[in-house]
Amino acid sequence: MSERTFRLMQYHQKLDEELRAEMRSNWPSFARIQRLKRMKLAVKDKLQALVAKGRKTPKPA
Repeated sequence: MSERTFRLMQYHQKLDEELRAEMRSNWPSFARIQRLKRMKLAVKDKLQALVAKGRKTPKPA
């Protein structure tokens, strides 16, 4: 696993934690929830692109 992949996974997890905390709060901000969801989806898309790119490159012998 590359460092970039690892950092993106950490960031995705952090966004998920923030999203859950916001949803549990007494007065959740729906604008913040939507922003966190969009950010989380963008990170997920980047991770999937990295995985797909890694599958296309041949492994060294």
